[in-house]
Amino acid sequence: MNTSKIIYLSAILVCALPFINTSLALLLGILLAQTMTHPFPETSKKITHNLLQISVVGLGFGMNALQALEVGKRGLWVTVLSIVSTLSIGLFLGKRLKVEKNTSYLISTGTAICGGSAIAAIAPIVKPNEKQISTALGTVFALNAVALFLFPWIGHHFNLTQQQFGVWAAIAIHDTSSVVGAAAEYGAEALQTATTIKLERALWIIPVAIISTFLFKSESKRIKIPYFILLFVLAMILNTFIPGIQSISDDIVEISKVGLKITLFLIGSSLTRELIKSVGHKPLIQGILLWLFISVLSLCFILAVV
Repeated sequence: MNTSKIIYLSAILVCALPFINTSLALLLGILLAQTMTHPFPETSKKITHNLLQISVVGLGFGMNALQALEVGKRGLWVTVLSIVSTLSIGLFLGKRLKVEKNTSYLISTGTAICGGSAIAAIAPIVKPNEKQISTALGTVFALNAVALFLFPWIGHHFNLTQQQFGVWAAIAIHDTSSVVGAAAEYGAEALQTATTIKLERALWIIPVAIISTFLFKSESKRIKIPYFILLFVLAMILNTFIPGIQSISDDIVEISKVGLKITLFLIGSSLTRELIKSVGHKPLIQGILLWLFISVLSLCFILAVV
């Protein structure tokens, strides 16, 4: 086994240590991405996708289904409003900045719904080339990394409650991994609120994908439905109504948090200099402006209403 593989695997073990939080795990991955060649690039992509879903389902065992239902009901109209406004502003910005249509659409849907998962679901319909997919993913992942460090600090600066921060993170952070990571650092109630609303948002992949088939006149019927959300709901139900599950739920949640830290490390290790350079300044400007729009607008709304 060569040196890079040993360092990479050792870093994964370090991420499992209790004093390493989600931000440090992501930072460690980013640092390795800048200093060494990734020894397992393809395997890492597959593991990241699966481990994130498993970790999110595991976190469901720490949540109460009745409370989550109430949170979901309160956040439904906010979700709809934010998705529609983000998509509209995103496409407007892309047009004004003269970003390629496919790239602009992927960045907009990724920001509006659930980051890389939304991009992966919409891509077969839009039929972008590899460059356009990489650009959209690079933009979203880079801003996700910033959000994971920045959002908890802003939340404490504005003295956001656990509920307020959970709602804000779910609306304004792109990818599920970074939403859960930021909320986990803020607190248990923030984690439940953010995870519930974010997964509710993820279901909007389905109607947006259907609409996209008409917008792009696509004959593709491949829509990647996030079935793991159903398992997350099942985990909450089991934890709420079966006492035997409750006795082991804390252990499942702790293991899931370790899985989440490793997931964020894997995401960080994919943010290579080549990926960041491939984004280009116009798509990055579109992504930043769109992210600032939804972040600032939703924060002002939450401070005033929630």
